[in-house]
Formats: sequence, structure tokens, C-alpha cells
Amino acid sequence: MIRQFRAVCAGLFLALFLAAPLVAQGDATPNVEVWENVATRAEAVVDEGTGTDEVLENLRKRIADFRSEFDAARGVNAERIATLRQQITALTPAPEGENADPEAPEVAKTREDLTQQLNALLAPVQIAERDYARADGLIREIDQIIRDRQTEKLLSSTPSPLNPVHWAPAFRELDQSFAAIWIDRGAVGNQQQMDELRSNLPLVVFTTILGLLLLFRGRRWALMIVNSLRRHKARGLGIWRFIVSLLRIFLPLGGVFLLVIAARKTGYLGVRSTEVIGLLPLIGVLTLGFRWVSERVFSRDDEEALLLLPEDQRRKARFYVSGITLVMIVSIVTSKVLSFDTPSAATRAVVGFPFAFLISVALFRIGQILRSYTDAQDDAEDPDLPTRSSTHARFVRSLGLGAIAVALLSPVLFAFGYQDLADAILGPYVTTLVILGLVMALQRFSADVYGAITGQGIAARDALMPVFFGLVLLLCAMPALALIWGARVADLTEIWTAFARGFAVGDTRISPTNLLTFAIIFAIGYLITRLLQGTLRSNVLPKTQIDIGGQNALLSGLGYVGIFLAALAAITGAGIDLSSLAIVAGALSVGIGFGLQNIVSNFVSGIILLIERPISEGDWIEVGGKSGYVRDISVRSTRIETFDRTDVIVPNADLVSGTVTNFTRGNTVGRVLVPVGVAYGTDTKKVDAILREIAEAQPMVLANPAPNVLFLNFGADALEFEIRAFLRDVNWMMNVKSDINHAIAARFAEENIEVPFAQRDIWLRNPEALRPGPVVSPPTTETTDNLTVEKMDNLTPEHTENDVPEGTEPTA
Repeated sequence: MIRQFRAVCAGLFLALFLAAPLVAQGDATPNVEVWENVATRAEAVVDEGTGTDEVLENLRKRIADFRSEFDAARGVNAERIATLRQQITALTPAPEGENADPEAPEVAKTREDLTQQLNALLAPVQIAERDYARADGLIREIDQIIRDRQTEKLLSSTPSPLNPVHWAPAFRELDQSFAAIWIDRGAVGNQQQMDELRSNLPLVVFTTILGLLLLFRGRRWALMIVNSLRRHKARGLGIWRFIVSLLRIFLPLGGVFLLVIAARKTGYLGVRSTEVIGLLPLIGVLTLGFRWVSERVFSRDDEEALLLLPEDQRRKARFYVSGITLVMIVSIVTSKVLSFDTPSAATRAVVGFPFAFLISVALFRIGQILRSYTDAQDDAEDPDLPTRSSTHARFVRSLGLGAIAVALLSPVLFAFGYQDLADAILGPYVTTLVILGLVMALQRFSADVYGAITGQGIAARDALMPVFFGLVLLLCAMPALALIWGARVADLTEIWTAFARGFAVGDTRISPTNLLTFAIIFAIGYLITRLLQGTLRSNVLPKTQIDIGGQNALLSGLGYVGIFLAALAAITGAGIDLSSLAIVAGALSVGIGFGLQNIVSNFVSGIILLIERPISEGDWIEVGGKSGYVRDISVRSTRIETFDRTDVIVPNADLVSGTVTNFTRGNTVGRVLVPVGVAYGTDTKKVDAILREIAEAQPMVLANPAPNVLFLNFGADALEFEIRAFLRDVNWMMNVKSDINHAIAARFAEENIEVPFAQRDIWLRNPEALRPGPVVSPPTTETTDNLTVEKMDNLTPEHTENDVPEGTEPTA
């Protein structure tokens, strides 16, 4: 990523300060003779199919280099070729037919010159296109041959290691190989050995002592550093623990390197023993690396363990990892010793089977431990609900299941003679588990660093950013995992080449460089837009007479225009030609018209609201039966905050096409209506004067127009009046109305003016009908729900509401 960024910056610098419109053709043209020889030889080797893998890989590498040169040559003078084509297109079409009007000689001469220039520039480009296709085809053929050979090797069978016939010859060859190491030591004369040892004795002694100290005391020194930091309560202790844990690897590993140097300087090592001693650094990395990963994943400390298993299971897992490491070390040394004498396939199978079996047993036990891992928490509120594990726990259990399957399958394949296939799944799976454990450890370290920077501490381990760091680390580990499982370096370089070449969209090829350029230009444009918005919001607009709604509309419009221009500049700067997408865009527009018409309608309505501004942020509006303040106007919808502090999201199309009441549009002046009733017989002029006096005394009521008091109606229960007054801020309507009502109640109490309330009396003709005893039938009655009620014209004054039976309430 950094290299690509530098390449973009360098390209911009050259574009600004260098004037080199044409690129010399000879600079980008590969050596044709050399390429022809390499291509001819590669075609012959591919046709014969007898070349070794090493020969094919070397040929492939050279062809890949030529292909890169051809790829670069295809873009030579691209801008000049595009300019010539535009010039030819700008000329009038050449006349066709015998009856066509003759063309002007100047135009014909210009077209001919431009065509010649275009053909001259297209010739090397077309040759590069041809050679590029040839090279790409040869690479694909070579890759296919190598893959077929790998598949054939994996599926080929060898003698079974369980056949006792092969045991004696295998042990004999193994004994001879180890004995040859000691015999090889005597190939050097004793005097020469003594002279070399005498001259290198100080260095040998120093490196040996220092190497032994680092090897046997390095881990203890690292542990002392951790204990010292813990006593001093150092900040970011998790980070220091991680660093010190690395020291527990590098210090002993440095000791191993020093011992190897000391052994080689003694002069007592032969060729074979020198190569075996040369394996010590690899063995050290294998031993210390596997142990470090196991101590991080299955740590003794519950707070540092990446897999929070029970302590006994973590201890067993560390033991099995150590066992696998030891067996792999012995297997590596044994295979190296046997390789000096070219052992038979039966010997390799017999010697390798015990190691594969022991590794499978340990891997099977580790798989069982991983299968028992869970991080599900029981629901305390409802223990009957089933517990759910996280994706991480399910992934760990899947790895455990895979370990069990590999551990069972590998020895079986080995026993049936498929040694290469067993080795191709057993070793890579063990290494995959180690690499995934390394990724987990590095992800925990990144979380601790993030927590130390942000001040979140251990809580940062559950944040989102560490998850992103883990994803990046996993992507970085993908090439290593691919190589472990049999992928070639050439396969990875081919994938990277295809990725760097980009993908075609119509006649335009989009590469990572184009995407990076697009992202940089768009980011710059976006930052400039936000900077302009911030400057206008804080420094410019407050000094103008534009209202708040207009300011927000202006800022929103500037944001939309800025983002659109940034995207347009990024597309142009990245060289992405969207003209070829016109047909696709036309087809998509039909789908947008039918499937996304509501979204498009709301989007257009949002733009209309920002331009026309019938409502603005802070306005008190009523739409669809909902009333409240406008808090935000976005592209698709508008957010209204109601008076009970709830948000109502209204689509912009409803605001544009529906009926909207804006109480504060333009100004905040509004009218308040206060109805009041007084008892019949009250002096209406006096009531009018009192109400007018109360209204004029309110500070929020405008003097012009003056408040008005109206005698509206002779009501059923009262004489109805109404105060109508204009307020300078209608947002205070309810408060003002409450204050006026308080003032009316107090003033009416002082003036003894009665505010009547509705009341109804029920007269019962024969209440004795509801009491126990004989019932006397009254003259004219009406019966309703077993209750006899006398008609109103027969009511007499002696029937009062005391006649209501016990337990019956008067009804209004």
C-alpha cells in the first residue's frame, strides 16, 4: 500500500513538472531476439513434457518477466493514440461512392497524415499485445503441467510401512546414514583441525558461553522483567507481557545461533555434520515458536489465555504441543540424515510412519480439547433458554473437529501407502493451527496497544477496532497459509499480477492504482468540502442576515455539491471511463424507476425542501396529525421532535405533496384563543372589561394588533366569551394560555363572578319500587331497565334527589 501511494505521488509530480508527452518506443520494447529464443524453448519443453519442475519454474519466471514488459509496452503512447483518434474523428467523414462530393485536399492530406501517425504508434502496441498473449498462454500451460505433476505425486502409492518385510532394510539404511556422519568427521586432518581450533579458540569459547547463557537463562531473565514491571504497576502491562514473551523466544534463539557459530568455528565438523548443525536455527525457531504460541493461546494466567479453557485442559494442550514439537524435530533431523544417501521409498515410509502416528495422537487429543471450548454464558433471567456460542467459539470447535479428522485419516493413508498425501494434510494442518494461534496473539497485542492509546485498558479487547486489526492480520496470513497447503510462490505472484492488472469494465480497465487514486482524490475533495462547511458555519454565515433554516439549507446544499464534485474529480483523475456504462445505466434507470421510485421521490423532495425551504430546522409544524419541531432535514426524510420528546421520521415526499401547517414560518407571531364562560345574569360589559384587562396585562401579548374579547354565544350552561390575542412568540402559546386562565380564575373570585359548570338532576316518581314490599302501580309511566320513572309533566316538588335509592348515583 505504501509503495503504491509513493508511485501515485511520483506520477503526480512528474505530470506537473515534466513535459514528456511521448515515450520513446525503444525504452519500453523488450529484447525481441531473447524473447523469441525463450518462448521457442518453452514451447518445446511444454510439448515434450520431459522437463523437470525446476526447469519449468525457471522458464516460467523468465516468461513472467517478459510478460510484465509486454504489459507495460501495451500502454505506450496511450494518450497520444487517443488524441490522434479524436483528431481523426473530428474530421468530416471521407466521401464514399462515385457521386459523392470531392473532399477538400487539405482535409484529405490531414486525415492521411494523422492515420499514418496512428498506425506508426499502434504497430509496437499491437506487437506487444500479440507477445503478451503468447507469454500468458505459455505461463498457463506450464502451471497446468506442474499442477498435474503435484496431483499425480499426491495420489501415487508407496510401500506400506506396516509390511514387516521393509523393516530390516529400513533400519539398516538408517543406521548407515547416522554412522556416515561420524565417518565424515574424519575427512579433515587432525593437524589442520587443531590449527583451526587454536586460531578460533577465543571466539569459540566466548560464543559458547554466551550462547549457553542465553539458551538456559534467557527465559528466566525475561520472566524477571515481567515481575519487575508487575511490581511497579507499569501502564499497559499486557503490552509489556507480550514484548517480554517475545524476548523469551529471541534470547534462547540467539543462544542457538551462537552455538551453531561456535560449532562451525571448531573445524571438527564434516560436510554432513555441518548441514545437520545448520538445522539448529530451524529447530530453535520451531521449538520456541510453537512453545510461545501454545503459552499465549493456552496461557497459565486466566487473564492472558486466548482460549479460556479449564486449567487442566490448558496444561494438557501445552503438553501435547510440546510433544508434537519434539516429534517434528526428530523427524526433521532423521529425514535430513537419510537424504544424504537417497533412501528407498520403503525406508522413507517405515521411518516416517512412527513420527506421523505420534503427531496424529497428540493432534487428536488437541482436537478433543478444542471441541470442548465454549464461551456461551447462561441467561440468568431465563435459564430455560438455550445458550448461544459466539462465532469465535464455533470456529475453534470447527478447528478441533478438523484436527480429529486429520489425526484419524493421516495414519490410515500412511498405512495404505499414500505417504505424500498423508504428509500433505498432517503437517500443514498442524502449522495452520500454529499460525492461527499467532494471529490471535497478535490481535490481542493490537487490542492492548489500542487500549493503552485510547485509555480503555483491558476493555478495548471487546471494542470494534481490535476486530478490524484481527481481520487485517488474518488477510496477511493468507499467503503463508496458501504456501503451507501446497501453493507455489508463482501461484501467489500470478494472483497478485492479476490483481494489479485490475478488471475490465467495458473498454476501461480498473486497477488498484486507479482505486487508490480515486480514494485519495475523493478523500481530499471530501475534506475540502467539510472544511468549507465548517468555515461557513462558524465564521461567515453567523455574520449574515440569513435565518437559521437558510443557513442549514445552504450548508447541506454545499455538502451535496461538494461530494458530487469530489466523486466526479476522482473518477476523472483515476482515468475511469464511464461512457461504456451508458447502456447499463439506461437499463438500471428502468429498474430504479419501478423498484426505487419511492426512494428517488423522497430524494428529489429533499432537494426541493432545501431549495424552496417551505420548512426549516427549528420550525414548529404539523403534518399527518403529528406536531413538533423540525430537527433535521436529510436527503430522504425529515426528523420531527414532538412535544413529548419522541422523534417522528417523515418521508420528504409527504412534506412536499401533503398538507403541512407551519406555525413559525417566516416569523414567530401567532394567535392564542382562550374560551371562558360565566353564569347567566352576570354583567357582560364587566366581564368584557375584565378579560380585556387581563389579556393586555400579559407581556407576550402584542399591543398591535390589540387583543380582542368576543361575546360569542348564549350557551346551554353559560354565557360564552373568548379572548383572542396575538403573541410575539407562538412557541409560548400554552404557557400564556395557562397564565391567562390563572388570572381569570383569580379575578373572577375577587369580583364574585360565577363560572358555571354543567349539571343534571334525575327525579324519581316512585322510589318505593326499588325497596322491598308491595309495589303500587302508578298512573302514567314508562319502564326502562326495570326502573319506573314518572314523566316530566307529573313531577311534583316533593320528589327530590333524596328519593334516589341507596346505592344509585345521579346520572348527568
